[in-house]
Amino acid sequence: MKSSTGSDAFALLALAFISIFVLLLLRHFLPLRTTPAYLILPIFLSLALPISIILLVPIDLASSSRPDEEALRGIWLPEGVMLVAWRMTYWLTFALTWVILPLLGEYTDSGYRTPKDRIFYSLRSNARYQLIVIACAAAAGIYVFLQNGFAGGSVKSLVMALAYCWGLIMAIYLMGHGLVAVPRRLFRNANVAGRLKRIQSHAPKVNDRLSDATTELEELEAQLTQLRKRKNAVSRDHEEWIEDISDASSLPNSRIASTAARVPAPALPAVITDRYLAELTRKLTRARHKRARFVEAWDRLIQEAVDTQAIVDAGASRKLDFGKASPHSSWSERLNFLTPYTRYLLYSQVVPAVRIAHGAVFSLASVCIVWSELVKYVAPKLSIISLTILSHSKAHANEVGFGGQVIASLWLLYMSMATLASFDDVKIWGNRALVRRNTYGESATWYSGQIAKLTVPLAYNFLTFFPRDVHRETIFYHFLGRLINLTPLGAGFDYFFPIFILVPVCATLFNLYGRVKNVLGFGILGDDDEGNPSAFGTGGWREGKELIDRELEGASRLGLSGHLDGPSSPLPSGTQSPIRAGPQPNHALTSQSARPSVPRQSTFQQRQAQRLADATAAAEEEDENVFQGFAHRVKNTIDSVERPDWLSDLGKRPKWMGRADGSTEGSGRADSGRGMGRWFGGRPADGRVRL
Repeated sequence: MKSSTGSDAFALLALAFISIFVLLLLRHFLPLRTTPAYLILPIFLSLALPISIILLVPIDLASSSRPDEEALRGIWLPEGVMLVAWRMTYWLTFALTWVILPLLGEYTDSGYRTPKDRIFYSLRSNARYQLIVIACAAAAGIYVFLQNGFAGGSVKSLVMALAYCWGLIMAIYLMGHGLVAVPRRLFRNANVAGRLKRIQSHAPKVNDRLSDATTELEELEAQLTQLRKRKNAVSRDHEEWIEDISDASSLPNSRIASTAARVPAPALPAVITDRYLAELTRKLTRARHKRARFVEAWDRLIQEAVDTQAIVDAGASRKLDFGKASPHSSWSERLNFLTPYTRYLLYSQVVPAVRIAHGAVFSLASVCIVWSELVKYVAPKLSIISLTILSHSKAHANEVGFGGQVIASLWLLYMSMATLASFDDVKIWGNRALVRRNTYGESATWYSGQIAKLTVPLAYNFLTFFPRDVHRETIFYHFLGRLINLTPLGAGFDYFFPIFILVPVCATLFNLYGRVKNVLGFGILGDDDEGNPSAFGTGGWREGKELIDRELEGASRLGLSGHLDGPSSPLPSGTQSPIRAGPQPNHALTSQSARPSVPRQSTFQQRQAQRLADATAAAEEEDENVFQGFAHRVKNTIDSVERPDWLSDLGKRPKWMGRADGSTEGSGRADSGRGMGRWFGGRPADGRVRL
């Protein structure tokens, strides 16, 4: 009997690699130091277990075929080990997706202070969800019990089959969309000019959502301000709760005063209750993370626009310089070992060629997957996936070696990637989103649960690509497949339903979502601006270009006058991400793209800085006496009058006398420090006008 020591070592190393990868993924989206352990562990398991299926399915295929020759054996494990691995993976994933993660998500999003209140809120919220699931299961249970009788095996089959069917419906829909969207996105991004227009066309929508999120947060902060004024009229527990809400919001007194003066005061209830405070806490938390989400999206869009514009502008000089990387850039962005010319060749020639090559490979893979879904029932031997994995020699027919295992892992990886790529396009997830280093706990639990819920149906659907005498020999089929095939309806579902993959494929390929939205006024997927080239000529991308230019010009003015990152414009942790400083202007750049290389601030920070400047000017005006105010008004009147050239020449020095700085050129207009302007204290340096 052959020993599996080498395969055991390989499997352990692969599991260790998967664990490290998942930890790095969590670190990218979650603040690990502040995220509680009761969230980190379930989310880690709900990601690590599905990813391990990409490893378990090829090992199961090789272990069930068991070729005699060592060169063809590949990575295999004993039957008992595979059965234990599948049981642990499946039931842990099942418990996480249907019980643990939904409870933890509502627990995190409850808004209550004490763990007891959070637990009761989570149980009440999930009770409605579980009642809907049980009602659907009861209807299917009647059919199963009539077909096979009431037994323990029937109940287990019912639970596993229903979970599989629901996951397969979502997986086929999302995968069908991703099989078209992923290669098409690569082809379109290969065109740098077209990519710049698409980025600009998305700018108005992102900017509007950022403004709406900021307004929503300001309204809730105004409500919190009014509540703080009444905290002395509530109970001691509620007073402490209000203080906790204020501390969590990080609202300084200056921000509270400005918010209260800017936003109309909302009507507070006559009696402050626990439920009201919990709802306010929940809304504030969601609003802060929602704003952080769109701040991060806006910063990323501005950075992509700046980098893409630099590539376009470098076409004349054939020298590309992105400038100095920001402190928030990754280690790969900080590497600066390329010359400007080689960097230009890389981003204008090599990267587009690589994208086109990947797009062609992924397009071919998408066609092969769709073809395999269509023919796996009538002619499984014609399945492209089966032909690329199984051995075709007469001595080792239908066996899986190490090469076949590698190809199987690549197929599974691409199917999973196409499915997960559709999460950003589908609009039925509410306000949930993944934000770099600042993902909301409820969003993290929901996304990890959906990933775990979809991976097992994808894995079993992958096995059905093979002939029946191959996939029915696997341990996965004996554990899950025979229970799904317990009834005639379940036996045909996993063969006939995947044919409906043509629906999302055709809908995405021919932009049916955009046509449905034009007719009905709403769409399931995001606006497909990329699929409508005519939208580029309707002003959408021009409006976005103006917004981006205005943002960069405002950031330049703020950067030249100094940053205002004090308590007057706070942002949640992880939302301050200034863009990389742009390249220095040269003769090849147009006047529009030659902007000062300064870090940018978010639109919200600019608004806060402007409000702070206005408040400072108002305070200075209040401190003026009657004579000072009259002098400023007279001075503004004189400065605003367009003076004739002969009057402007009176303030100049003769050329033979030279200027005060040692040069011999005269200024075109007398500045505010000379002439009549000096009688009234000089003109303000920042150009503000006192009324």
